[in-house]
Amino acid sequence: MLELQAVLERARKAPFYRYRLRGADAATWSRIPLTHKEDLRAAYPFGLLAVPLGDVASYHESSGTSGTPTASAFTEDDWDDIASRFARNGVGLAKGDMVFVKTPYAMVTTAHQMHRAARLRGATVVPGDNRSSVMPYARVIHLLKTLPISVPWCMPTEALLWAEAARRAGLDPQHDFPHLRAFCVAGEALTPEKKRYLSEVWGRPVFEDYGSTETGSLAGECRFGRMHLWSDRVFCEVVDGILVVTPLYRAAMPLVRYVTGDEAEVSYDHACPCGSDFPTVRVHGRAGGGVAARLEAAVYSLPRAHGVSFWRARRRGKVMHVEIAPHADKRDVASAALAALLSDRHEVPAVVKAVGIDELLPAGVFTEEAPFQKPRFVFDEHEDWNQAIIYGGRGI
Repeated sequence: MLELQAVLERARKAPFYRYRLRGADAATWSRIPLTHKEDLRAAYPFGLLAVPLGDVASYHESSGTSGTPTASAFTEDDWDDIASRFARNGVGLAKGDMVFVKTPYAMVTTAHQMHRAARLRGATVVPGDNRSSVMPYARVIHLLKTLPISVPWCMPTEALLWAEAARRAGLDPQHDFPHLRAFCVAGEALTPEKKRYLSEVWGRPVFEDYGSTETGSLAGECRFGRMHLWSDRVFCEVVDGILVVTPLYRAAMPLVRYVTGDEAEVSYDHACPCGSDFPTVRVHGRAGGGVAARLEAAVYSLPRAHGVSFWRARRRGKVMHVEIAPHADKRDVASAALAALLSDRHEVPAVVKAVGIDELLPAGVFTEEAPFQKPRFVFDEHEDWNQAIIYGGRGI
């Protein structure tokens, strides 16, 4: 209660909250208005700033791919809080690790978060940044092969693309990268099926982090596969099935009852084998994204021997038209198996077509520069589904 009251006092220093929180009290917390992403856009760039600009250590923005970007500001203490939260992840960063940071160092916070957490734990950082003309996939594979990189930090789909790039270079992801011990991933919804498939492809465990540009790390996966909420640093609620968060110690840009937009379930059963007392969370992805999750779960439930790492889908009326790229000798069996899975287990009416891997992943994906975009695999009828994985030839 005292922490929440302190949050309100700090937040009232920001122009956006000055009148919005007038009279608000932690004792009547559930009556306080929710803060939505649209509010952050309307307050852009400094409407949520609660400290003098000179106290801000760094300023960031969301990618803005879905409209006006949102701003995020952090003091040095804010960054210490975020990095120490992130470093709790079960991947167990330590001195002796070499961490390959393969997310953008630009306006979003993701790379900066891992960089700072890795250094906090004494690990060496390889600042790979987003895919660019100086960091094509060939160079990614060269670095993974040549340097003693032990933990890459990337989006899950990126790691699958690396595996394909390695195979095209004549390398075996499971055996030709002996220094790799684990992957740490974030940035896109990840079903258990895709996570398991990714782990099998590389032969290494995969640890997930959950957070956002606005909040930093909110939860991290332990070594037993459970996602623990950092409830000592962030107050979490589930409102109408959606996760709502309030960082407890944010100084530069306090957020009060911020709606993440993610469907989630929180459990306070503290019987995790890792010994953590933190609650656990199951994040189901963006509200309304159920069909995409069911499609992904079905695709990555196929036997790994089918070789289906990549897929895309497009709605036509009530039917999903799905393309997959299995091994050439598995096309018929893989497409039939996926159609059956979608119909029988996931109740998704679908037409499945098997295509060659070059149709989904032309050579340009591995050689051309690409803007930062999150992976997307399900499209409406009149959208260009060539954006799936390859983003119209510009890459992921």
